[in-house]
Amino acid sequence: MKNNEIIDKKPITDGLIDYEKIYEKFSWETLKKELNINDGRVNIAYDAVDKHAQTWRKNKVALYWEGADGTCQKYTFLELKSLTNKCANMLQKLGVKKGDRVFLFLPRLPELFISMVAIAKLGAIAGPMFSAFGPDAVRDRLQNSEARVLITTPELKERVDTVLWELPKLEHIILVNDDKREGAEEEGNVYYHTLIKDSSDTFETEWMKLEDPLYILYTSGTTGKPKGVTHVHNDMISHYITTKWALDLRDDDIYWCTADPGWVTGTVYGLWGPWLCGISLYVYDGRFDAAKWYESIQNHKITVWYTAPTALRMLMKAGDEVIEKYDLSSLRYICSVGEPLNPEVIRWGSKGYGLPIHDNWWQTETGSIMIANYPCLPIKPGSMGKPFPGIKAAIIDGKGFELPAGQHGLLALKPGWPSMLRTIWGDEKRFKEYFNVNGWYATGDTAYKDEDGYFWFVGRADDVINTSGHRVGPFEVESALLEHRAVAESGVIGKPDAERGEIIKAFVVLREGYKPSKELEEELKIFIRHHLAAHAYPKEIEFCTNLPKTRSGKIMRRLLKAKDLGLPTGDLSTLED
Repeated sequence: MKNNEIIDKKPITDGLIDYEKIYEKFSWETLKKELNINDGRVNIAYDAVDKHAQTWRKNKVALYWEGADGTCQKYTFLELKSLTNKCANMLQKLGVKKGDRVFLFLPRLPELFISMVAIAKLGAIAGPMFSAFGPDAVRDRLQNSEARVLITTPELKERVDTVLWELPKLEHIILVNDDKREGAEEEGNVYYHTLIKDSSDTFETEWMKLEDPLYILYTSGTTGKPKGVTHVHNDMISHYITTKWALDLRDDDIYWCTADPGWVTGTVYGLWGPWLCGISLYVYDGRFDAAKWYESIQNHKITVWYTAPTALRMLMKAGDEVIEKYDLSSLRYICSVGEPLNPEVIRWGSKGYGLPIHDNWWQTETGSIMIANYPCLPIKPGSMGKPFPGIKAAIIDGKGFELPAGQHGLLALKPGWPSMLRTIWGDEKRFKEYFNVNGWYATGDTAYKDEDGYFWFVGRADDVINTSGHRVGPFEVESALLEHRAVAESGVIGKPDAERGEIIKAFVVLREGYKPSKELEEELKIFIRHHLAAHAYPKEIEFCTNLPKTRSGKIMRRLLKAKDLGLPTGDLSTLED
């Protein structure tokens, strides 16, 4: 890849037209005044739903929902106001109050989106969880957050039941029952639709301070259990303007974000961002299928599409002949996030879709897009783009000093933007570690900046694995493997993969009495899929007699990776004899 390769294009937006001029003059405080946001009299739910229900947008469709079986539903902003009020009243009757944690373990059902808004209206804190999580992943999140209420489905509740005895703070489990037939409800269970039926559609929204917590999302690190990244109502300022300028959304758009709300992209740009801008959102609750995705774009006249590089690589693999079967002429803007976007995918998209793909970069911790390719700027294929207005990004060394263009270092951000994480739930020490490099927010990514101010991703500074856009901590997988009766020791690395970015590879030392076999390998894979999540299982397992460790007993993952990829081993001075 050459840094001077450029895909140029004419600006197609009425939003961010002159990047350099706006970046130079931009002020978060000025934007806050323009949006009429007053501390102590704010609630993101009001601005995302209720405000639109009082204007000409009240009968505008806010949500087009399609199930895997082809069932379609749609909800206007006025209908959403009523449904979210009813849900808020339902939760209030169960004793939920400001500051309580209400977690959601749901597929992409309408009830997930309704409940998220209702929780915010109450002033409670939402905790969306990916529906593919296994019992251990669910337990860790509910346990750490001390959630009082869980909203889930009867099917997913079966996973929760296996760890329920470890969740003493969980008072209520509300079931979203897909089967609405007479007599379908089981005795002793609490059902969402039964409770909401008798709830009032009038509700007094709880006015919040900007710094009051809004949601918690758990993200993986190299050691320990996932950490609860906590965001606040003030995030709405970043959500609003980044949705307008980085995703280029306009009033007449029908927008599709393919991310699940169990991940930050699905929460921020699959719910709050578009609704703060009064945009019609399309949601598909089904598995990836190239033909079905193109059919969705064709049938629902999708105009703006935000997806992941892994999905785009899979679409590229499916071939141009699939594209030719569908009318994708409604599309005008495509964005990508979650992992580096290969230059060849951008070139393919420009040819196959007739549109460039605008990659951007951000994290669960940043709460909104930090660096992006914009409609008003040329794209350098493979680049993350330029910092969003109001964001000071730099490449720094280990002491926090800025490095010149072209030099690799740590990607860092100056703290102070509205959507920056406010704490790690219950762990202030881990929160402060983000800012221990001379006051910078250290992202954990390595990168460089070119002479034109474009940023280029190099890799992770730690061992966190990015597989299909999902961050997986090696410690989580290692710990889960050790739960299996056959495993004595385990070490986990990320291995480069053309389609998924990285795959998880595990090195396993077996207990006495067990021998390596294909059957045991498959058993271990299924074991991890069940305990953690479908995306977190090792696609490769290598059985070995020992693992490289430091003299203090820590597994040296970099040596496992070096050996597996045929790379130099580096300093071995701390290696155990």
